[in-house]
Amino acid sequence: MSRIGRMPVAVPAGVTVTIAEGNKVTVKGPKGTLERELPAEMSIEQKDGQIIVSRPNDLKKMKSLHGLTRTLVNNMIHGVTEGYEKVLEVNGVGYRAAKQGKKLTLSLGYSHPVEMEDPEGIETVLEGQNKITVKGISKEKVGQYAAEIRDKRRPEPYKGKGIKYADEVIRRKVGKTGKK
Repeated sequence: MSRIGRMPVAVPAGVTVTIAEGNKVTVKGPKGTLERELPAEMSIEQKDGQIIVSRPNDLKKMKSLHGLTRTLVNNMIHGVTEGYEKVLEVNGVGYRAAKQGKKLTLSLGYSHPVEMEDPEGIETVLEGQNKITVKGISKEKVGQYAAEIRDKRRPEPYKGKGIKYADEVIRRKVGKTGKK
């Protein structure tokens, strides 16, 4: 059995989970509502404040879907209670970020400023000019938007210039040396 798939998901107080036909799971909590259609082969049941995911047989596909389904439900519950956030850092001389309404403007050494619009359900918060925090209730959307921001100028290995995650470690390279 899948170790992760076997574990029940606790439903905290203030969170309501509804499971419709076709495994359409809706989670309502203090931060908002998330809805997702999960694999129809899995059976999702709600018993005394817990959600239990079980699989029909031991085929390889069912085994892999078992842990995935449980994790997706768990992430939805975590999202509506606590939310998710990713912190990005802008490093480099003259590299900065600015925020105007829902528009994030990045100056990244290109001939033009890079403008990005916050997607629905996600907000970006600036701390100073070089720390961007992406917040939201959907783990998938927060991670995707943070990755899109990072892709505008990835960190390079020589000087470490670019946009990186706060917990990311950049492997530095030694530059070329002059002739003697």
